[in-house]
Amino acid sequence: MSRSTVAAVVTEGLARSHVPRVFVAAGAPRSLTAAARARGLAVIETAGATAACVMAAVTAELIDAPGVALVSLRQGLEPTVDGAAHATRDRAGVIVVSDGEGDARLLEPVVKASAVVNPASAAHWIAHAAQAAMADPRGAVHLAIADAVADAPAAPIATAVRPASPPPPTGDALDALASTIARAGRPVLVAGLETGPEDAKWIRALAESVPAPVLTTPKGKGALPDPHPLALGSIAPGHALFAQADLVVAIGVDDVELMPGIWPAGVPLARITRAPHDDAVSGAIALIIEELAPRLRGHTRADWDVAALDRLKRSLRPASGGPGFARRRVVEIAREMTPAGTVLALDVPLADAWASVNPRECLVPNGVATLGFALPAAIAGALAREAARVVAIGAAAGFDAMAAEWATAARLGVPIVAIALNHAGATDVATAPGAAGVTISGATDEAGFRVAFERAWHAAGPALVDTHVSR
Repeated sequence: MSRSTVAAVVTEGLARSHVPRVFVAAGAPRSLTAAARARGLAVIETAGATAACVMAAVTAELIDAPGVALVSLRQGLEPTVDGAAHATRDRAGVIVVSDGEGDARLLEPVVKASAVVNPASAAHWIAHAAQAAMADPRGAVHLAIADAVADAPAAPIATAVRPASPPPPTGDALDALASTIARAGRPVLVAGLETGPEDAKWIRALAESVPAPVLTTPKGKGALPDPHPLALGSIAPGHALFAQADLVVAIGVDDVELMPGIWPAGVPLARITRAPHDDAVSGAIALIIEELAPRLRGHTRADWDVAALDRLKRSLRPASGGPGFARRRVVEIAREMTPAGTVLALDVPLADAWASVNPRECLVPNGVATLGFALPAAIAGALAREAARVVAIGAAAGFDAMAAEWATAARLGVPIVAIALNHAGATDVATAPGAAGVTISGATDEAGFRVAFERAWHAAGPALVDTHVSR
């Protein structure tokens, strides 16, 4: 551009925050979209604001940089509120940039911060937004930029756009935590949403050296590979493992992930967190566990029977038999037919039916699912993983709610295999993808599903398997 505008300053700040792409909902500010393209950011146009925010949230989870959604509040506030709430609930660092129309104050309950940008403050606010979104606990930040302001001249002031690294824990805090773990005879580790790929090798080393079985929250899934003998599945109230535990060590678990009363009564709880907490050892999780290693070496007294843990693990697996074609069986077959490491976007509570070997391989919404999460999440996952084939499994009603995003998937040509769990075929999930040119197959039983899934897996672009389930 021949002159520096607010839009240019904002997109420069995004680029310096390592943002690779922005998700632009219909009606979003044109000046910001044009500035993003001029700066070299990929512009992904979506049909709706909720989908744009979901895609931004998934992007933030997968690349450890802010996700960005450009939206118009002229199109209605509710879709943006839903999308921003999703990002904050999922602890995903997202910057929502709106045109500032309507009563943007209604966004305040679902974002970490909200600001109105003017030409004098543009450089400051984009830096603040990037830092705040990625500061733990992560969440959505809103910037309102009116159309007239976006085109106004602005000074390109260099400002820090990444949050400061958390301070390392003190030696005393590490010593105390190590002593607590070393004294335990039956410690249980629980990994949550703050744990990422860089933490996984240290969690595995800790689990194997203590030794201690590992449970995960749905968003912590893969912190220890599911096939590992010490991986005992998802945390649940009254889990059989808790009845034997004399210590629970929560690693990267955010309170927003947990239902009340999840921790076993009378069992001590030690916490390792990325976000600062008074009752935890806080900081970079991998660094904390690395510092624990020499303090624990030769001092642990855990006496878990690995063979007994394996028997417990097998006893916890739900039975797949029974009449009809169950939703769980659909997920299990899809897992059987895909390579290890395949990413799944899932908006029904069946994460334990999908074996993950790394964090972020099973993308699930936290708490109450955002209706239709699976489709936009899979689109964002395929873009973030450089066109890796991604599976999306969700309720038929969710695919119906996000039907407009089939055109987005088809335009991008993303290699996603979507599986609509369509109870008795009651929902029309085929019309919208069919109109967009998406490959569509149907299945009513296991044999038919295997054939349809194989066809979809090898399709050139996005594909849908309309799967009629009975339970």
